[in-house]
Amino acid sequence: MREAVTTVDFGSSPDKVWGLLTDNENYSWRSDLAEIKIGEKAADFTEVGKDGTETFFSITLRIPHERYELDFHNKNMQGHFIAELHKNNGRTKAVFTEAVEVQGSLKNKIAGFYLRKQQKRYVNDMKKALGEV
Repeated sequence: MREAVTTVDFGSSPDKVWGLLTDNENYSWRSDLAEIKIGEKAADFTEVGKDGTETFFSITLRIPHERYELDFHNKNMQGHFIAELHKNNGRTKAVFTEAVEVQGSLKNKIAGFYLRKQQKRYVNDMKKALGEV
């Protein structure tokens, strides 16, 4: 199992960060996605990457403006994502944790690098969408 943790301070309120984080209808801010398909159950959705890779998600915990957890899997990996939001004088401290198990020993060795790269892109996309860049 590989894990990556990213901590970021946003100038935006937790309400604004939460709204962006959890709105699967508005994904245009994500530079890595072609689309999001909403599942039959409200807690399920599929992200389709620009490369065509489909990743299936299921929301496992949702505490508004505080904590959001998801299980996910695709053809290469399975894992768990946690977003923790902390209010700080009208700003938001966010902690994103992603743990994955990858198929194949070579892929497992580069999984940590991949996770850090993905988290960096995700945070940069969020900052742009929030008007903080």
